Amino acid sequence: MPRLRQVSRAEAPDDVKAIYHRLFGDRDPVAEPGTATGTPGNWWTVWALVPEVLAHAQAGFGLFNSKKRLLPPYLRELGLIRTGFAAGSQFVFSQHCKAGRAAGIPDEKVAAIPAWASSPLFDAADRAVLAYTDELVLQDGRVQDATFAAVREHLSDEQVLELTYAVCTYRLHATMTRALRLEYDDVDERIVEIAAPGQQSADVLAQISR
Repeated sequence: MPRLRQVSRAEAPDDVKAIYHRLFGDRDPVAEPGTATGTPGNWWTVWALVPEVLAHAQAGFGLFNSKKRLLPPYLRELGLIRTGFAAGSQFVFSQHCKAGRAAGIPDEKVAAIPAWASSPLFDAADRAVLAYTDELVLQDGRVQDATFAAVREHLSDEQVLELTYAVCTYRLHATMTRALRLEYDDVDERIVEIAAPGQQSADVLAQISR
């Protein structure tokens, strides 16, 4: 379950009700969860706690999808699929795999993105975008000069800015979704101690070094 309360249709203000109607029809998404893409839909019902924050996020979605954007959707979604994977968000990764196919990324490339560095499927532009995305997400923006130079061989300044903003925005979404346990990121911590039979403590180094 999400870590924060969900907003039911009955308590939602009119602007949120309009969003609910578009996504869920006449259902109360808290009582009857589920979206067209198969997710529970609780991203929307939790973000609706602060309607202005939800509206801000929606405006961002509209910005990325605008026909005024100079960055091709193919390259944007290549970066966003990798963002979801690198940031450890099953939700962002899964949703953008679908969006990536709609933007023209072939199935075999979508499947290869987790191990893109060792895949022969990606051309120079793809690899520049993926490397740049990795350094934005995994290196906290410590982008190396060689990586940036590779991106600039394929993208204009305006396109680089759009890509940077999109990746960093979806890194935020990945982080929040994991922290609040929303959608496909409602998972238990997998790094836990496994109890040893009959032992509360053990000098493991002493045991294995004999």
